[in-house]
Amino acid sequence: MLVGKVAETVRSIEVMWKAGLIPFPRIDEGLQALVAMRRIGPFAASTQVAARRDPAVVGLVDERGPLTFKQLDLRSNALARAWSNRGVTAGTVIAVLCRDHRELVTAMAAAGKLGARLLLMNTGFAKPQLADVARRERVGVLVYDQEFTELLSAVGEDVDRYLAWVDTDDPLQRHEVPVLDELIASTDDRPVPLPPRLGGFVLLTSGTTGTPKGAPRGAVSLLATAQFLDRIPLRAGECTFLAAPIFHATGVSQFMLAFALGCKVVVRRRFDPEETLRAVEEHRCTTLVLVPTMLQRIVDLGPEVLARYDTSSLRIIFVAGSALSPDLGNRATAAFGDVVHNLYGSTEVAVATVATPEDWRLAPGTVGRPPVGCRVVLYDHEGRRITEPGVTGRVFVGSGLSFHGYTDGRTKEVIDGLLSTGDVGHFDRHGLLFIDGRDDEMIVSGGENVFPVEVENLLVERPDVVEAAVIGVPDEEFGQRLKAVVVRKPGSDLDADTVRSFVKSNLARYKVPRDVEFVERLPRNATGKVLRDRLK
Repeated sequence: MLVGKVAETVRSIEVMWKAGLIPFPRIDEGLQALVAMRRIGPFAASTQVAARRDPAVVGLVDERGPLTFKQLDLRSNALARAWSNRGVTAGTVIAVLCRDHRELVTAMAAAGKLGARLLLMNTGFAKPQLADVARRERVGVLVYDQEFTELLSAVGEDVDRYLAWVDTDDPLQRHEVPVLDELIASTDDRPVPLPPRLGGFVLLTSGTTGTPKGAPRGAVSLLATAQFLDRIPLRAGECTFLAAPIFHATGVSQFMLAFALGCKVVVRRRFDPEETLRAVEEHRCTTLVLVPTMLQRIVDLGPEVLARYDTSSLRIIFVAGSALSPDLGNRATAAFGDVVHNLYGSTEVAVATVATPEDWRLAPGTVGRPPVGCRVVLYDHEGRRITEPGVTGRVFVGSGLSFHGYTDGRTKEVIDGLLSTGDVGHFDRHGLLFIDGRDDEMIVSGGENVFPVEVENLLVERPDVVEAAVIGVPDEEFGQRLKAVVVRKPGSDLDADTVRSFVKSNLARYKVPRDVEFVERLPRNATGKVLRDRLK
């Protein structure tokens, strides 16, 4: 056990060294980063360390232009001072309901410098969800973009409000609540005293089946970052286009890592597939971070549009957040080359496995293997370990980045120190993991178990299908029957009989959907997950 732990630590250090996360020969910088991360958290610490290393390096680019790490550090100093003057202290919960832009990043760093707890809110929230989460998490300060003003009407009046992104540039317009940019401009930007303790931050689960749960994060182990770097060749000083929203685990993890590596991060408030390609070309981005629905919109632009932009700088297309179908992964590989890295994880466990381009070529649809510092084990419903290839079991993960329970005191199931992801999957004969679906999405029809993802992946292979979802609906004879909800390509005359015949000719009879409905689009949340309850 001890020998294995030592070997894992050595391997982690090697991975971090190769990526440039451990500066040589300035080891003192690495020690300063460690100390800062333990006191003010990853957002403020990475900004501060990068600003000290080279004040002129650009850290962030949004619609309003570039900001250096030094400028971000000074802006967050000023905001922290302004908030402190207004009664914000260590332990205050600061919620941010913002799209990706400079004021969000500034608020994240300022919260760390005060020792406040940062709560990243989902921009896709409905009004009741926002109010429920704000009440449950005891939010004291709410930072929001002007476009979300109406959502705040159900939030308690005792919550202090601050405007982040204002939709007008009119300097004469007066606002009912303080504007971050004005607070920053009018406040001293000298460094603030270190807080008495780390505030940490809280991520929210997707909430596809109810009010999202809060997953708190405290100190982030620098060694644990090797879990991302081991199978994804990110390097210091490069450029990342972050299309995935920062409030989501995918976005925030890659934002933290990019800043820790001193990389320039390019963000936009709203995703546009062609504008993304244009920004990749303009900034010579080496990494593109997105969720599968975003990748699909880019690939669906077609060869003619894709050819207009020079994306040869891309070494990594980082995909996470929901399932990447074999068809979409193959199309992206054909368009951009062997650069697709498919990460599997969750808000609770962070990273579990990563499929490299080589893994994908070998087995399209795989989520790959665990990186250094991670363990993935399958168990049956009686808690017995599954070791045979091809046998489906419940997925459990051990990771240095796993959480320790929700903010309401609940947690996920644990077996042998490993945390349940709520998914089921299997390993193939090469040791590559495949996710077969959510444990609670399994459809039992006539005594046969069906996981929707297999049928969905088959349907999207058809050139006349844009996307598809499969759900179970009540059936008097079989208990449940399968229903396919399909989005056709524009102009397609695909009908229900053709869909059923296609599935029947490729899969077992009990996997054929008896019901087929055609819709214009599938209901999804802000990170691209299908809202299956809404389909029902």
